[in-house]
Amino acid sequence: MTVRVGVVGAGWIGHEHIRRLTETITGARVTAVTDIDATRAQEAAAPVGARVLPDRAAVVAADDVDAILVTSWGPTHAEHVLNAIAAGKPVFCEKPLATTAADCLKIIDAETTHGRRLVQVGFMRRHDAGYRQMKQVIDSGRIGAPLIVHCAHRNPTVPESYTSAMAALDTAVHEVDVLRWLLDDEIVSTQVVTPRATTKRFPHLKDPQIMLFETAKGVRIDLEVFVNCQYGYDIQCETVGEEGLVRLPDPAAVGVRTAAQHSTEVLTDWVGRFRDAFDTEFREWIAGIAAGEEPTGPSAWDGYAATVITAATVEALESGHAVSTGLKPRPAFYGGAA
Repeated sequence: MTVRVGVVGAGWIGHEHIRRLTETITGARVTAVTDIDATRAQEAAAPVGARVLPDRAAVVAADDVDAILVTSWGPTHAEHVLNAIAAGKPVFCEKPLATTAADCLKIIDAETTHGRRLVQVGFMRRHDAGYRQMKQVIDSGRIGAPLIVHCAHRNPTVPESYTSAMAALDTAVHEVDVLRWLLDDEIVSTQVVTPRATTKRFPHLKDPQIMLFETAKGVRIDLEVFVNCQYGYDIQCETVGEEGLVRLPDPAAVGVRTAAQHSTEVLTDWVGRFRDAFDTEFREWIAGIAAGEEPTGPSAWDGYAATVITAATVEALESGHAVSTGLKPRPAFYGGAA
C-alpha cells in the first residue's frame, strides 16, 4: 500500500521531510499540508501535488490521510499528537514530543488508553549506522558491562538567538535519547559544569558546557557541548566497558596527502552528518505503517524522558548543583516493569 501522509508544519524541516517522503523513500505520498503561514504551506504542497488544508484538525480528519507528520513549532506538538491519537492515526512527531512533562504525560495517557502504539518521536540517531553498530557491540557483551561513556557534540557556530538553556534542550537532547537507548538504562541525575568560555561565543552564552549524567545502573556519562568550536560539526561517543571499549566511527571521508600533510574533511552541519539516518528513520516508519505494525522507533515514553532530563539539566546549569531527573517509573505499555 501507499501510505498517505498529512504534514502539520511547513517550515524548513517540514520541507525537508516532504522531499524525503516524495523523492528518497518508496511507499509514501504526501497528500495534505497545513501551516500557520498559508503561503509557506502552498510552497511545500504544490511541488508534490498535495492539498493545502486550513488547519491541523482538517489534516488529521482528512479521509486521504493515513498518518500524520508533525513538524510545527515545538510548543504546538502536544496538541497535534493528541489529535492524531484521538483519530487513531499513526503520528511521527519531530522532537520535542512536548515542551513540558505534563503534556508528555497527557500523550502517554492517551496512547495507553488507545491500547496500541501510534506515536514515534524524531530522534534520528537511533537510526544511524554507527550508533546501531555500537549498540550491537554493547548488547553482545563483547566489552563487558558499560562503566563510562565519553561524548562530544560540537557545532561550528550558532546564531545570537541561541541561549545557554538550548545547549540541553536542543543540542544535548539527542545524546540524552541515544544514550538511554544504547545503554538500555535510565538517566537519574544530571549536573553541568562550565569551563573557561570561548571568546567566539555571543556574550550571553555559556559555551562550552560539560554535562555529567548518572544512570540507574551507575554508569557515568560526560558530554561536552561546544557550539562555537569553529572547525566543523563533530559528534563523538565512546563507551568504556569492563573488558574493552567501543567508539562511534567518524563519517567516511577520503584521506588526502599533499604538501607534507595528511587530511580528511570534517562535516560542517547536522544535515550532512545524519542524512542517511533520517532516510532510514522514515523508511522504517512508512514500512511499519504499511505492514500494519506498531512503530519501533523512539516512543512517547522516550519523548517524555528526553523532556524531563533536559529540563533537569537546565535546572542544574542555572543552580550549579546536581539535580535528580525525577522520572516516573516506565509503564509496562512501553516495556517497563509490570
